[in-house]
Amino acid sequence: MAATLSAEEEQATRQFLEEINKWTSQHGVSPLSKDLAVKFLMARKFDVLRAIELFHSYRETRLKEGIVRLQPQEEPLRSELLSGKFTVLSARDPSGASIALYTAKLHHPNKTGNHVVLQALFYLLDRAVESFETQRNGLVFIYDMAGSNYTNFELDLSKKILNLLKGAFPARLKKVLIVGAPVWFRVPYNLLSLLLKEKLRERVNKGTLCSFFTDRSHIIIKKTSVSFPWNGKEFVSRQFSVIDCWKLDHFIRVFVVTTNPPWFLLRSIPRLINLSYHANLITDCLPQHLGGLLPLDAYSWNQQLLAGQNGRVDPVDELVGIPLEDTSIHVPGPESMRPQELLVHLGRLQRSGIHQEYEELRKEPPPGTFHSVYNQERNRYGDVLCLDQTRVRLKPRRNERSDYINASFMDGYKQKNAYIGTQGPLEKTYGDFWRMVWEQNVLVIVMTTRTDEGSRRKCGQYWPLDEGGQEVYSHMAVVNQRVDHHTHYNHTTLELHNTETCEQRQVSHFQYLSWPDYGVPTSAVTLIDFLGAVKRQQRKMVKTMGLQWTGHPLGPPMVVHCSAGIGRTGTFCALDICLSQLQDVGSLNVCQTVRRMRTQRAFSIQTPDQYYFCYNAILEHAQRQGLLPANQ
Repeated sequence: MAATLSAEEEQATRQFLEEINKWTSQHGVSPLSKDLAVKFLMARKFDVLRAIELFHSYRETRLKEGIVRLQPQEEPLRSELLSGKFTVLSARDPSGASIALYTAKLHHPNKTGNHVVLQALFYLLDRAVESFETQRNGLVFIYDMAGSNYTNFELDLSKKILNLLKGAFPARLKKVLIVGAPVWFRVPYNLLSLLLKEKLRERVNKGTLCSFFTDRSHIIIKKTSVSFPWNGKEFVSRQFSVIDCWKLDHFIRVFVVTTNPPWFLLRSIPRLINLSYHANLITDCLPQHLGGLLPLDAYSWNQQLLAGQNGRVDPVDELVGIPLEDTSIHVPGPESMRPQELLVHLGRLQRSGIHQEYEELRKEPPPGTFHSVYNQERNRYGDVLCLDQTRVRLKPRRNERSDYINASFMDGYKQKNAYIGTQGPLEKTYGDFWRMVWEQNVLVIVMTTRTDEGSRRKCGQYWPLDEGGQEVYSHMAVVNQRVDHHTHYNHTTLELHNTETCEQRQVSHFQYLSWPDYGVPTSAVTLIDFLGAVKRQQRKMVKTMGLQWTGHPLGPPMVVHCSAGIGRTGTFCALDICLSQLQDVGSLNVCQTVRRMRTQRAFSIQTPDQYYFCYNAILEHAQRQGLLPANQ
């Protein structure tokens, strides 16, 4: 059935398609259809910015989890689909929401990989939300643990399922019901606090059991003795074990049901709330077809679905199939915060909580290898190495046996390889440094340290310091054409001469001077102004190149360095990424940005104070831009 939209929804759809199809055009793929656009918009109630975030999060999740070009008729996906582990019920809840069911006892981690489980989940839910009725009325997800044991349970898989449902899938997730939980499943808050991100945890309210059944905007927590009106009388059950329910305002509801209530309560509940399937969900009867109310034959339903999909091409495949190497890892994600939410987050956690958030990031091992450690003499610090997967490789030259330099490609916001994060050059690597600048067509170099700080050498003097000065490093001659002194930074215009090819280019060198010897700047204003000057110069120089530059519209990578190339360098890049996303979609996520950044330049952002500074800098910028009141 074609979607019937209001005038406002039609306008939002046009805006969404205009923005997304700029992206599809840039990547040379077919434009997004209106039907697909409506799916993402419906899931975010036609908030265009949030729908765009969801679109990119959906793509990113499918790429990350290997959910690409699914072949439902081929193994192992076919067996997983027909196992009955996941299914979508033919019946709907009273509000019209579709009901998806996951049967935990059918999951055997030693037999099925998590990526296959997630492939099956995405495939079935994608089919379910093709229905306009499901798009409009939403989805109820039931996590049935009845009859399962500890070997059927995987915490990581559970977290992934819930996180993708609430943040990376185009559906209005109305409720998640965890039913039939065994005794060993000590879920209530300690587990769900892991499954639910902070934004959801903040929306947990408390209420009473009776108010839950009469006013579904409330919840009950661990009520072991309850009273209920039934046929004009007050019945009390002291054997009514534990029902744990969470109401998440304006988002989803999570109900954890672990008991068999007394028979009279079962009979009274439907009359009280006119929601008969809730009465059956409170029992442990899911394997018996939800108390007989809902027919449940997952094998038959999924088999019919497979038959109907034979030879069908998924219209999303082309979009999802764009290889990761052509896209940045920094795109809007499901946990992005608007400035006011960021302020609340910082106010709630305080400095100690943000430091703990950083500590959790720091504990995560780098996702890659360091096989190039034999180049130890080219590293400034023995414990700051380059991931093999992202390191910059120098082009081979005669009499040069190594392609190594301690430098890593790093993505910017929606820009692949926006930066090269590198250490402060050593005297023995000056030639390698300028060779890299030339080979990568670098226009701007960003230096966030002085050459000497606190009687310690932080970086070599790798460029001629005085106007008119000239130095030769290997086959590169560098001339200082001009130095502009500002309060907090110097801007030096350099001319590079390649003595082997007789070519020359201009490079801008920016040195930030106001980072203290220890700690972080007391105010972010000077660093953000410095960042603005750097980006304006990059745009100016890209424009000057004209048709000579055919890469990303924002130009070739900027070289960013401090001493080790991870602390101040990471802070600078994280700020640029976060502020760019804030300007683009009005939201950001510091933790997510830093986590992704560290997958490319290992150990980026070196201290808890640098991480905390990122939060304060963003809020300071938001106040200057009028996004937050100045007194907050």
